[in-house]
Amino acid sequence: MSADRTRVLIVDDHPMVAEGIQSILESYDDINVVGTLGSGQAAVDQAVNLAPDVILMDLNMPGLGGLSATEIILERLPATCILILSMHDSPEYISTALSHGAKGYVLKDVPTDEIKQAIDAVMRGEQYLCTGASGSLKPKGDSAREALTGREQTILLELAQGKSNKEVAQALEISVRTVETHRKNIKRKLGISSTAGLTRYALEHGVLQGTGVGF
Repeated sequence: MSADRTRVLIVDDHPMVAEGIQSILESYDDINVVGTLGSGQAAVDQAVNLAPDVILMDLNMPGLGGLSATEIILERLPATCILILSMHDSPEYISTALSHGAKGYVLKDVPTDEIKQAIDAVMRGEQYLCTGASGSLKPKGDSAREALTGREQTILLELAQGKSNKEVAQALEISVRTVETHRKNIKRKLGISSTAGLTRYALEHGVLQGTGVGF
């Protein structure tokens, strides 16, 4: 990571939001905003070249959502810290984001200086949850159920949108056989036998957030 100025990439499909955050961050001498992008796919496509230390990632974007983009980017740039920016404070949203590798979760209505605090915290290797997010995050029940991995949650998200195994494989750049294996494991862990059941589970547990589907 940069030894002096923290390289920050902003990913949000609302230009006014992205520009507002950029303006705030550029007022700090130790921050270098390396770009603002309007979609998860653009972030995936350009992250390697932009080499950010921290990515501020919106959840709800058309096409590739913030969760899927987060997982793909972290596979390519594991040292990058991703902070989720969202208007949603439900525990399901927050825990799902963290399970996908995000280092923190910041609500969009926080005071402007808190975004800087969040960046500083994850650069120190800490996890950061803003006050509203940490207050809503409580331990889940149903602890006896085997938890899905971050990759399995991403596969579930894609399948719940009605995509075929082949379409999921293409979207995540993995083999169809790998998707099939994950699909079997997901059904086994959740005790679900049908695609409709997977979709219902995804809706009830907040997995579809960040995709623009149903929200």
